Amino acid sequence: MDFLPSFPSPIFPAILAASVMLLALFLLRPLLRRRSSSVHRRKPNYPPVAGTVFHQLLNLRQLADFQTDLSRKYRTFRILTPFCNYVYTVDPANVEHILKTNFANYGKGSFAYDVMCDFFGDGIFAVDDEKWRHQRKLASFEFSTKVLRDSSSVVFRSTAARLAKIISNAASSNELIEIQDLLMKSTLDSICKVGFGVELDTLSGSSDEGRTFAKAFDDASGQILLRFFDVFWKVKRFLNIGSEAKMKKSLKSIDDFVYKLIDTKIEQLSQRETGFMEKEDMLSRFLIEREKNPDDMSYKYLRDIILNFVIAGRDTTAGTLSWFFYMLCKHPKVQEKVAQEVRDATKIKGGVSIDEFVASLTEEALNGMQYLHASLTETLRLYPAVPLDFKHCFSDDTLPDGFDVKKGDLVNYQPYPMGRMQFLWGEDAEDFRPERWLNSDGVFVPESPFKFPAFQAGPRICLGKEFAYRQMKIFAATLLCFFKFKLWEETSTVRYRAMITLQIYGGLHLAALHRQGNETW
Repeated sequence: MDFLPSFPSPIFPAILAASVMLLALFLLRPLLRRRSSSVHRRKPNYPPVAGTVFHQLLNLRQLADFQTDLSRKYRTFRILTPFCNYVYTVDPANVEHILKTNFANYGKGSFAYDVMCDFFGDGIFAVDDEKWRHQRKLASFEFSTKVLRDSSSVVFRSTAARLAKIISNAASSNELIEIQDLLMKSTLDSICKVGFGVELDTLSGSSDEGRTFAKAFDDASGQILLRFFDVFWKVKRFLNIGSEAKMKKSLKSIDDFVYKLIDTKIEQLSQRETGFMEKEDMLSRFLIEREKNPDDMSYKYLRDIILNFVIAGRDTTAGTLSWFFYMLCKHPKVQEKVAQEVRDATKIKGGVSIDEFVASLTEEALNGMQYLHASLTETLRLYPAVPLDFKHCFSDDTLPDGFDVKKGDLVNYQPYPMGRMQFLWGEDAEDFRPERWLNSDGVFVPESPFKFPAFQAGPRICLGKEFAYRQMKIFAATLLCFFKFKLWEETSTVRYRAMITLQIYGGLHLAALHRQGNETW
């Protein structure tokens, strides 16, 4: 301390005071910085808490309606879970932000992938980034070709004719028809033929493998949904007990089916002179890609791609058609109006055979079925194939409605509740009214995909949308030309099964009556 006496006495106190002040400022700098930033940073405005994951688990059997009730109270809200927040919205501006405007910030993410990968694998519905772009590119090419449109229409007409003949036999003997089961078999047969070049023929009832696969497929789909709300599912999987033990058996059946499908196609192609150069269906194209880049497309990766196409081609279309026929049974005037439009568009009179009728279902005839198109779309509004869908938030964000979401939140847009919101569709939002989709000339007018996200929107919009409409219109037109449908038990209550896709629990039991003039085929 010898240096202290060297300073003149009046200056020393000033230097000492300045030193203390500088030391204090240095020590207090982090606190001052936090206080300063808190002045400029607004308090986070998180959505209101509407419940917990345990409330969802208690209401799992009617989850879509539970979410609808909450959405009537809060257009955007949170559900608390032990791991992250589940954020739900029915605001179209938020949907557009998630699916398009800030697309890069919302994807499947690691949490959802962890839940779904046993079933979906690295298929297009479960992945982001390069794997998603790779599969999207391949699928986009397929769905854009005239070859696929023409070849798929041939398959759809043929399958619709087979389905109509089965229903004709049931109608003649006044037998109960489980239409959802028949539609599931029809769409599975169709996607296997169109997509993979394989004649499965589950519709005839002769394919035990097809039945086993379909049962395992539905069970696994239900278990995947349960995993999002069951906080103990990993423990169950580790111990191989309860629902996860059943899941393991289902996945084994699914894998056996899909790998055999792939092996069958490889064998078919290897026996031809053109071999793998023949691009006759989607599976052939994927196999060609595998030949070119075996490291990029493993056997397991091929299984994942194929299974995701089966999900897209079977469940969604058959489920929508099942709800469509349920709506027509509840609204017989709509059923008759659709049937009349089908006859007018095809210019077919009574007495025609089923095979002759399906041959008349040209692109021109299908395009003329505007009321049928509106009726199918109205069905999708009230019963969307995927009732709830989610995205993982990769970084903190603010939605257009002003609510904040945090990195790691699972942000859900909700097609099922959105279709029932009066602020979107008016006071008759819960009424089945196909006319809401038609202009004064009776021409179909689409809505914004962010208001009606049944086919998603933005970069992930469903590539098979027109493919699905074509199949649904061919099936619906064929059946309604020849039959009137009514519920087997008029007082029966129809509800949905808790799955990723919206299916009718226990199936849809109908009675079919031959239309006058079309009793034979």
